[in-house]
Amino acid sequence: MAPRSPHGGPGFHDDVLDELCVSLFASLTRSDQRRSGMSYLRGLLLATGRKSMRNVAAAVDAPATEQSMHHFISDSTWDWEPVRAALTDYLLAAAPPRAWVLRPLVIPKAGNDSVGVGKRFFPSMGQALNAQHAIGVWAASEDTSSPVNWRLHLPHAWLDDKRKRRRASIPAGTAQETMTDCLLAAYLEVVSRQGVPARPVVFDARCLDVPAVVRTLRAAGLPWLIRIGSNLRLSTAERGFPGRDRATVPAYQVVAAARTARRLVNWVDHEPVHTTRTDLAAAVPARLPGGAEPDLRVVGTGQVGQSWPAQLWLTDIGAPAATLLRLSKLVERVDRDALDIAENVGMRDFSGRSFAGWHRHVTLASAAHAVVASTSQGLGGNTSLSAIS
Repeated sequence: MAPRSPHGGPGFHDDVLDELCVSLFASLTRSDQRRSGMSYLRGLLLATGRKSMRNVAAAVDAPATEQSMHHFISDSTWDWEPVRAALTDYLLAAAPPRAWVLRPLVIPKAGNDSVGVGKRFFPSMGQALNAQHAIGVWAASEDTSSPVNWRLHLPHAWLDDKRKRRRASIPAGTAQETMTDCLLAAYLEVVSRQGVPARPVVFDARCLDVPAVVRTLRAAGLPWLIRIGSNLRLSTAERGFPGRDRATVPAYQVVAAARTARRLVNWVDHEPVHTTRTDLAAAVPARLPGGAEPDLRVVGTGQVGQSWPAQLWLTDIGAPAATLLRLSKLVERVDRDALDIAENVGMRDFSGRSFAGWHRHVTLASAAHAVVASTSQGLGGNTSLSAIS
C-alpha cells in the first residue's frame, strides 16, 4: 500500500508535483540527481512526524537509500540557487503574488554543531534560545503563500572560528552581517533575478535599523511597507498636528492625531476583506528625522472599538489606506501558512551540519510547501503592482 500523505491521500499531490519537478530540477544535469531530488521532495510530502533522512527515505519505500539521500543533500555538488529561481518562476505563473513578505525562521537546537547555531535573544519570543536564525522570502497573496528564498544568519562566532567554518563548509566569501543586512540581502537576491516583478515588500522592521532599511529600499527603487515600533520618531507637517510644523514625535502620536482629525477610513463596506471584524486604517504624510524622503507615510491600523492604533507601518507606496491595510494582512497569511504547512513539510527539520546541506534542505522543503499550498488552498492572487495603487 502506498504511504499516506499527512496533507491528503496517495496521489493527492501528484499532478502538481510532476508539473513542478520538470522545471525545478532542470538545472541538475545528472539523471541520478534529478531522481534523488524527486524522491526527497516526495518523501517530505509523504513522511509523517519529523522529516529525518530515515523517515523521508522510508516514506518513499526506499529505506536503503537513506545514505544516498544524506549525500544528495549534505555532500553533493548541485547548486540550490537555480532550483529556487525555478520555484519562483513556477509560483509567479501559477499563483502570482501581491507582495513579497519577509519572515524570520527560528530553529531551536539542543547542541552547538548545526551551522549558524548560537545563543541569542529573540524579542518577538521574549526569551533567549540556542537556535539557528534565518530569513525567508515568501510570495504572498490573500489566497496562498510560499517561500522562495532563504538566508541563514551566521554569528561572528561561526565566521571567526576556522574550525567551525571548515566543518560546516561555509563559503570563503561569507562575511559578517547584521540581521538588517541579512534580511535585505535575502529580498534583493529574489528581485534581482531576471523576470521577477517589483511587487511591494512587506515585513516587520520593529527590531531592525529602520533608517538603513528605508535607505536601501529607496535606493533600489522598490515599493515597501514595513511595520514600525510605536516610539519610532517621525516628523510631520500635517495641518492640525499638535505642536510646531515638522514636529518630531513618536509614530503613534502622528496617527493618533489623524484620528482626531477624522482621517480614519472604515473600508469594510467598500472593498472585499478577509476578516470577520471591522477594520480601520489611516495614512499620514511623514518622514524620518533628518531624512530627505518627501513622500513617506505612516499608516495606522486597528479594529473598531479597540485601542488605536493596534499596528503602525511606514511606506512609500501611494495607495489608499485600505489597500495598504490589505497588504499588511499578508504577514498574517504567511504566519498561518508557516504554521499549517511549512512546519509539516519539515522546514525546520534538517539535522546535518553543513551550510550547503541546510540550504538544499530548505529549498526542497519550500518546494514541498508550494505543492501543498497549490493543491490544498488553490491557485490565485493579484498579479500587478498597478492593482494596489
